[in-house]
Amino acid sequence: MPLPRRQALCSLAAWWLAPALRAEAAAPGAAIAPMLAQDAPPGLDPTGWLVSEKLDGVRALWDGAQLRFRSGDSIAAPAWFTAALPARALDGELWLGRGGFEATVGAVRRARPDDDAWRRLSYALFDLPGDPRPFAQRAEALATLATSLRQPFVQAVPQRTLPDAAALACELDAVVRAGGEGLMLHRASARWRPGRSADLLKLKPWSDAEGTVIAHLPGRGRHEGRLGALQVRLDDGRTLRLGTGFSDAERASPPPVGSRVSFRHQGRTDDGLPRFASYWRVRPAE
Repeated sequence: MPLPRRQALCSLAAWWLAPALRAEAAAPGAAIAPMLAQDAPPGLDPTGWLVSEKLDGVRALWDGAQLRFRSGDSIAAPAWFTAALPARALDGELWLGRGGFEATVGAVRRARPDDDAWRRLSYALFDLPGDPRPFAQRAEALATLATSLRQPFVQAVPQRTLPDAAALACELDAVVRAGGEGLMLHRASARWRPGRSADLLKLKPWSDAEGTVIAHLPGRGRHEGRLGALQVRLDDGRTLRLGTGFSDAERASPPPVGSRVSFRHQGRTDDGLPRFASYWRVRPAE
């Protein structure tokens, strides 16, 4: 029986796009343009989505020959680590567990890898770049692949379904209470595409953003003689002061001018500026 016209056109489009997607993302030795998440809208119904924990590590893409940061720059990983990986593209997170972000950054940013540090890392996989199948099928294939590698440091991030918005809120609360950062939601039917996508969402109890430090503003009162606030330039060109969220050590030795920093905020003002912005941490170059 002939396919209905709409279904036939969709099948033809999927057949035509699949080789291009594979070539764009998965050619061995070529840097991969990753799929990037948007913020989840309030009250999202998770029906039709797969949910996983948002890992607070360092994004790492394996192109089949080289481990790379999100930017495409090479990661200096030990030979034994990369030798265990397959000759196909992978997307995941180098992770030391909850609360291990700073130690993870310290390990993976070294020009010469420290074996002891890398042996404590996990490569937590969450996608197969360039694979033309819907995400639900990619996730199943990824779990099978991770098991077949028989390497304890390579794991597929568990994916699960949730019945409604209330269950999603409970899951977020449980993860955050346990020290996690939040949740990721991936539309089960979504095809892989590089760039920012509405098919990949991040859900956290706060919002965060980044900016570039352009000045150190002096402190007053008990902060006299050390940092009072950071003046940062946002990605849209506007500036913002960050005066809270610093430890005493960070006020004594603040992030240098020119560095990228992450900050948390509670929504935005009517003119689009982050509301109640508070310093979070230095964002390492990737």
